[in-house]
Amino acid sequence: MIRMQNLCKTFLLDGKRKVVADNINVTFPTGKSVALLGRNGAGKSTLLKMIAGTMQPTSGTIESTGTISWPVGFAGSFHPDLTGAQNTRFIARIYGADTDDLVAFVKDFAGLGMHFKLPFRTYSSGMRSRLAFGISMGISFDTYLVDEITAVGDAAFRAKSADVFRDRMKNAGAVVVTHSMQQVRDLCEAGAVLENGKLVYYDDLETAILHHTETMKT
Repeated sequence: MIRMQNLCKTFLLDGKRKVVADNINVTFPTGKSVALLGRNGAGKSTLLKMIAGTMQPTSGTIESTGTISWPVGFAGSFHPDLTGAQNTRFIARIYGADTDDLVAFVKDFAGLGMHFKLPFRTYSSGMRSRLAFGISMGISFDTYLVDEITAVGDAAFRAKSADVFRDRMKNAGAVVVTHSMQQVRDLCEAGAVLENGKLVYYDDLETAILHHTETMKT
């Protein structure tokens, strides 16, 4: 369960006020995969960061039960001089996961070959995302936060990512940001639409998609 109570988030950009969250009061139920929909710039990634705890709201609270992942695929916290394998071991220790098991999973899943033992700073953006997604999927969370990561890589890797994600969803929930309605329908069972700082939750995914589609016409 993720409960947002009187949640507000405001940025000041070039002297202009940008409201991302305007007194949001919404609860995402336990164990559901929720599509977070909204136009570009609506604040979806910002909301994910607040749920993850990596960004503080201006006011209000976010309460949750169970463990919540960092935004899946986010590679900003990796040490540039450590190898992919070393970064994997470091994160495994932080989260109390078996280091050898996680390294084996990520090595197989990410498909980085020899680069897995090279410094992270030498990775391309795609390689960084593969490593980050592999580590995220290799650690068990009660809720996964996903931000467009299944768009990374070729068709085979995207299919493999979707398969692993579905497997995790058998025992977990998620909040998923993607602009692909096909991915929304494949991966999610409920939806929420963010527009002008307001968030509306729908248990019925198709109703959420219809709301989003109508919003995008304006």
